[in-house]
Amino acid sequence: MKRKLALALAVRNSGSRLYGKPIQNLDIENSYTILDHIIDGFNKLSIVNEIVLGISEGIENEIFIDYANKNNIKYVVGSENDVLARLIHCGDLVQATEIIRVTSESPFPYFEKMNEMYKKFSSLNLDALFYDNIVDGCGFEFISLNALKQSHIQGEDRHRSELCTLFIRENLDNFKILKESPDSKYNRLDLRLTVDYPEDLVVCRRVYEHIKEQGTTFDL
Repeated sequence: MKRKLALALAVRNSGSRLYGKPIQNLDIENSYTILDHIIDGFNKLSIVNEIVLGISEGIENEIFIDYANKNNIKYVVGSENDVLARLIHCGDLVQATEIIRVTSESPFPYFEKMNEMYKKFSSLNLDALFYDNIVDGCGFEFISLNALKQSHIQGEDRHRSELCTLFIRENLDNFKILKESPDSKYNRLDLRLTVDYPEDLVVCRRVYEHIKEQGTTFDL
C-alpha cells in the first residue's frame, strides 16, 4: 500500500485558562495566528500530503470551519471529548495511512527533525514514533491510522481524550514503537513553548518576534 501522511490537527475554542488558543495572534499587527504559523510550517514539508482540521462540535468552534473554508483546508467535525475519534476521522477523510500529530496551541514544533524522523518511521514500518524529551510544545508524533483505530477499540475513555496516544504508550508490547529524543541541548523540560495560559502567549509572541524573519524555517 502506498503511504500517505496527513497532519491531523485537533482544534477547539473552549478552555478555562485561555479561550481560543489556536487563533490567538502571534503577530498582533498582522493578525497572524498560532494556527497560521503551524499550518505554514507543515505546508513547507514535502512529507505531508494532506492537512485536515479535526474540529470540535459546538457553535463556538464554527470559526474553524470558516478558517478551513477560507484557507482551502479539509476538515471534520466531531466529539469534543473523543479527540482520538476526530484524529481517526481526519485520516479517513483523506485516506491517510498515518498521521503526524502536534497540538494546535504549540506554534513552534521541531520542524527541522520531521523529515528525518518520518524516513525512520517509514523504513522501520513502525506503528508509532514519539519525539519526546524536548522543550514543551516542540515534540511531535507519527502514528499509523491502524494503531489509532486499535487504540480507540481497545482503550478506555481516558485513552480517547486529548491523551490520544496514551493507550499505545501504555501497551508498548502490542505495537512497534520507537521513542526518539533530540540532542541534549534541546532536552529542556524547564521551558515551555506552548500556549495554555495568558503568560505563555506573551512568551510565544516574544519568541515569534525574534524568529519571524526566519519564518517557519527557524532554528530551534
